[in-house]
Amino acid sequence: MGTHLQGRAIVEGQAKGLALVSRTPISFLGGVDGERGIITETDHPLYGESVAGRILVFPHGKGSTVGSYVIYRLARAGLAPAAIINVSTEPIVAVGALIADIPLVDQVDISQIETGMPVSLEGADITLG
Repeated sequence: MGTHLQGRAIVEGQAKGLALVSRTPISFLGGVDGERGIITETDHPLYGESVAGRILVFPHGKGSTVGSYVIYRLARAGLAPAAIINVSTEPIVAVGALIADIPLVDQVDISQIETGMPVSLEGADITLG
């Protein structure tokens, strides 16, 4: 009935949506437009993609701590990811998800997740398909 993955819940919650997967880190400050929810880092593999309502999957964040506020701005504008899944969450993404109330799970083998896959998340439990 689908593949199950287990991670560590950083921000508890439930979410369902289609995966948007990056195999490279994401910088929210300068890499994601906080008013449009679009990845704007021109050399990023997800350039031009919207994160809004998606299950955003990437190894870890990078860049300035102001990136936490960009995640919060996305949530305030209704353009935030439905959830975030990381290999290893660092403080920028953790604080952003916490203040924006976005479910966040890390310690996940993201190689099993592909863009467009349906993903359900409940706490630290992830179901693909």
